[in-house]
Amino acid sequence: MEKLHIPVLLSEVLAGLAPKLDESYLDLTAGYGGHASRILDVTQDYKDSVLVDRDEFAVNYLKQKFPPDLTIIHEDFYSAMLQLFECGKTFDIILADFGVSSPQLDMKERGFSFKYDAPLDMRMDQRAQLTADDIVNKYSERELAHIFTTYGEEPVGRAKMLAREIVHHRPIHSTLELADLIKSKSKYSHVHPATKVFQAIRIVVNGELEQIEKTLPLLPKLLNQNGRLGIITFHSLEDRLVKDFFKEQSSLGEESPLEIINKKPITAEQVELVINPRSRSAKLRLARKRN
Repeated sequence: MEKLHIPVLLSEVLAGLAPKLDESYLDLTAGYGGHASRILDVTQDYKDSVLVDRDEFAVNYLKQKFPPDLTIIHEDFYSAMLQLFECGKTFDIILADFGVSSPQLDMKERGFSFKYDAPLDMRMDQRAQLTADDIVNKYSERELAHIFTTYGEEPVGRAKMLAREIVHHRPIHSTLELADLIKSKSKYSHVHPATKVFQAIRIVVNGELEQIEKTLPLLPKLLNQNGRLGIITFHSLEDRLVKDFFKEQSSLGEESPLEIINKKPITAEQVELVINPRSRSAKLRLARKRN
């Protein structure tokens, strides 16, 4: 699994968060522990650190990978933050990587990718009720067009056309059925024409943007003085929320609990892009808790 999952911007994360011995660490989207293992190798503070993920496969892997005194929470990151906040926990380092993990994409039965024929699922948390199949087969044409426009950033005309075609061809129960239908109604492109639709559906299934919106204001409250915060995003909708949050913090000046470290997001170097093409859209933003 470690070979399948390559953590993005690892050297940049380590440089920006600058972990030190005995510092506590919170990973809100631990996945398969790529970033966490390297940071915890430095801090060696397992008893005060917490790893969070809502994916059952990831949680089970983390429990096998790390010592038993490390707290691992099987929840979405917003719910986990509320639990930690109520318990009065604070941390020296917090990292949130809002992307879909490589194993999620590569496990064809999860239905995240149009590279494989699989049931339309896309749930990051297998305990959740809503699936991609529900959205594709039960949402109205108007609702689908809104989703494709809002969360896939498709042009309005194309979003309406795709929604109409999907409703006309229902039921659609597999990833390839949906991807092939979209492809048949699209002009040639070097990017698969179903990419934005799959992104839009996945975002809605997992409530991704709502989670981020609710989480961002809580982050400073969970940081210790001089604590460092790192946030990695993978598409413009996520990054816009984080960028606006950082901009708002900057506008408060000395009254802001956070000092923004990098005004422009950090992106992958060419060497990493060759090794891990999925890092091409990753952006890292960093902040520090003021004294």
